[in-house]
Amino acid sequence: MTNHMLIVGASGVIGTGAVEHFARLQGWRVTALSRRRPVVADDVRFDHVAADLTDAAACTVAISTLPPVSHMIYAAVLESDDLVSGWRDEKLIALNGTMLTNVLDPVADCGHLRHLSLLQGAKAYGGHRHPVTTPAREDRPRDDHPNFYWLHEDLARARATRAGFALTVFRPQVLLGSAPGAAMNPVAAIGAYAAIARELGRPFACPAAAPTLWELVDTELLAEAFAWSTDSPAAHGQTFNVTNGDGFVLQHAWPDLAARLGHSDGGVEPRRLADLFAEPEVLIGWDRIVARHGLRVPNLAALLGKSHHYLDLLCSARIADKAAPFLLSTIKIRQAGFAPCRDSLDSLVHWLQRMVELRLLPSFVPN
Repeated sequence: MTNHMLIVGASGVIGTGAVEHFARLQGWRVTALSRRRPVVADDVRFDHVAADLTDAAACTVAISTLPPVSHMIYAAVLESDDLVSGWRDEKLIALNGTMLTNVLDPVADCGHLRHLSLLQGAKAYGGHRHPVTTPAREDRPRDDHPNFYWLHEDLARARATRAGFALTVFRPQVLLGSAPGAAMNPVAAIGAYAAIARELGRPFACPAAAPTLWELVDTELLAEAFAWSTDSPAAHGQTFNVTNGDGFVLQHAWPDLAARLGHSDGGVEPRRLADLFAEPEVLIGWDRIVARHGLRVPNLAALLGKSHHYLDLLCSARIADKAAPFLLSTIKIRQAGFAPCRDSLDSLVHWLQRMVELRLLPSFVPN
């Protein structure tokens, strides 16, 4: 029997990775639901349905055109123009809840849904608001702060009980993928920075204010976790942290990263990339890069989305000055049976190269 995976929010960093992964698995039909068609390799076969998730009637019509949906990944999110402040916006939280309801209700009403993968993230532990004891574990009581995660989870668990499908909640850390225009994809920001540095003859300097410890997660690894959860009873009804399994310090990795991108190590120069990308000289330089390489997303802002603001936050003194690193325990998902891992520097370089292959970034190897 062919499974039918509906990936909601398919043009984002998580959704794009999931589309590519499930489209290559035998026995799966993939439908991507998003306003924009996901940017993937030409040989990735999937159906795309465009819909505005804030419009209940449009979602119902879109779902009615599909074959029975057996599995769903919900990776959609509506972010504020001011990325960080939007995480506390009550109206935005409510709207994100409405979006989930608008698509989950018609899918569940069809009676074929067997499993839902729901995305949260490390903000579930409140680390963006207050110190968090390390490592953060899934069995902690809910952190009492405004967040659409809790609204989503309550809606999904109630619907799962009524409709009889299984639910797995995932909490990844910093994501690495190839999606352009994403809210939180540092790969796009780092890649654009590397391209601009070469074009303008500027040093490729690490923008991080301190040797801050991060945890990254490869979106291909996350997609593997989605696939594992679909038919693993140990995953059903559970919440799992997901990371690559190692630690990553951008300042420490920078010399190797620079070398692998064909750059000299420019040392450390703490700065906001959002300011850099707004410079007139940079915008003119980017236009030259686009024309020379035939890039498919000519506008720099459209390529970056809000990812440069997100990378600025990760690199900021605000994060570096925290009393302890904000790390997630991944013991629970390992003990449940999912053990894959990735080297984070290799992951970062892999996705940078993938964006080159997709003509989203220029080649990093000088001609």
